[in-house]
Amino acid sequence: MADLQDMWQCQVGNCGYIYNPDKGDRKHKIPAGTKFEDLPDDWRCPVCGSTKKMFRRLSEVQA
Repeated sequence: MADLQDMWQCQVGNCGYIYNPDKGDRKHKIPAGTKFEDLPDDWRCPVCGSTKKMFRRLSEVQA
């Protein structure tokens, strides 16, 4: 399982989607094993459509 340092959470309203590199993003055809930092610049949250700028590391959110 991915470390909290490698997982990112959407910070928009009630979304809370967590990007897990172990799972990737099937909706946008991002394969498992893709780090958040390696996602395309135009990638968006598969739940609410927010940009990467609206995500924070899960380890920072949990602190």
